[in-house]
Amino acid sequence: MTDSTKREQEIDALVSEFRLPETVYVTQPSLPSLDAYGDLLKGIWERKWLTNGGVLHAELESELANYLDIEHLSLFCNGAIALLVALQALRITSGEVITTPFTFPATPHVLHWNRVTPVFADIDPKTFNLDPAKIERHIGSDTKAILAVHVYGTPCDVDAIQAIADRHGLHVIYDAAHAFGVKYKGRALADFGDISMLSFHATKLFTTIEGGALVLHNEAQRKRVNSLKNFGIADEETVIGPGINGKMNEFQAAFGLLQLKDVDNEIERRRQIAGLYRELLSGIPGVKLLIPNAHTRENFAYFPIAIDSDRFGMSRDALYLALKKFNIHTRKYFYPLCSQYPCYAALPSSRSANLPVAEKAAREILCIPIYGSLDLNVARHIANVIRKCQELSVS
Repeated sequence: MTDSTKREQEIDALVSEFRLPETVYVTQPSLPSLDAYGDLLKGIWERKWLTNGGVLHAELESELANYLDIEHLSLFCNGAIALLVALQALRITSGEVITTPFTFPATPHVLHWNRVTPVFADIDPKTFNLDPAKIERHIGSDTKAILAVHVYGTPCDVDAIQAIADRHGLHVIYDAAHAFGVKYKGRALADFGDISMLSFHATKLFTTIEGGALVLHNEAQRKRVNSLKNFGIADEETVIGPGINGKMNEFQAAFGLLQLKDVDNEIERRRQIAGLYRELLSGIPGVKLLIPNAHTRENFAYFPIAIDSDRFGMSRDALYLALKKFNIHTRKYFYPLCSQYPCYAALPSSRSANLPVAEKAAREILCIPIYGSLDLNVARHIANVIRKCQELSVS
C-alpha cells in the first residue's frame, strides 16, 4: 500500500465523524430582508422607471460615494463592463498594458476586447499583487498603462506603481473588485490610480446581485464614463461616440441600498471569522497566512492560505479534494493563471521563466470559506479538519 493510498483511507475513516451535514461553500451572500426589498420594489412599480438612471440608481451612487469617502462614482451593470469602459474612457484602445496573471479572467479579457495586448509581469510573494520591481522591465514603446489588481483586498504598492507610471507617462488602472471599503493610510483604496473598478457581483461582500462601479477623479471624467456606458448618448438628439450598454437597473440599485445598510456588520462578522482562522491555523506546519498590512483597514473579503506540500504532507490540490469529502468547498483562487489560458499562453510574457512566483502561488493558494453568516463553530470545525488532514499526512 502506498503512502498516498494509506492517507486517503485514513481521511475516509474521519469523514463519518467530521463530515458537515450541509455543504459549506467558499462564499455565500448575506441577503437583505425580503419584506424591505419588496417595499422598494413597490416604489419601482409605482414610478414605472426600471432603468436609465432612476431614483434608486441616483440614491445608491450618492450613498456609495459617501460610504467609500470618494467624490465621483459611476454605477454599472457589472464589473467587467465597468473595467472595459475604464480603458475606453482613458482612450486605451491599442498597444500593450502591463498586468498580473494572478487574477480573475475578466482582467486580461477587457484588454483583449479593447484590442490591447496584455503583458504579464510577476507578483510579490507576500501580497500576491503585481510586483513593482518586475514592471519596468516590460515597459516598451507600445506600453500604455499598468492594470493592477488588489488581490484579496490587499493593497498593491500604490506608491511604487504610481512612481513607475509617472516616470514613463503611463496610466494606472486598478481592478479593485476585492477591495470594497478597504482603506490604505486613511484613504479609500479605490481612490488610487487614474480609475478604479469595484465589483458588486453576488460573490462579493457588498453585492447588487450583478453590478459594479468606476471610481473617478473629476466631473469631466464622470460625464465621459456616463456617456460611454449609455451608448455614447449625450442628450436626446446627440450621440457623441460609440458607447455600450453598461447601466445598472433599479432592481440592482434597490438591492444595493439594502446591502449597504448592513455592510459594516458583514465586515465585522468576517473579521471575527478571519481572527478565529488566524488563531487556529497559524501553528499548522505547511500552512502560510497572509501578513496583515499595518496601514490597511481590511474588509476580510477572502481568507487565502498557502499550502507548502513538503511541510504540510499533501499538496494543495490533494487538500482541496479531501476537504470536499467533509462537505467543505474551497476554491483555488487563482488557478490556472490567466497566462496559461490558451488565448494568452503564446504571449512572450506568459513564459514560465517570467512568472515563477505567480506559478508557485497558483499551485499553493486555497481560499477557505468566509462570509458573514458562517457560524463560528463551523469555521472552527473547518480549521480543525485542515489540522487533522495535516496530522494524518505526516504521521
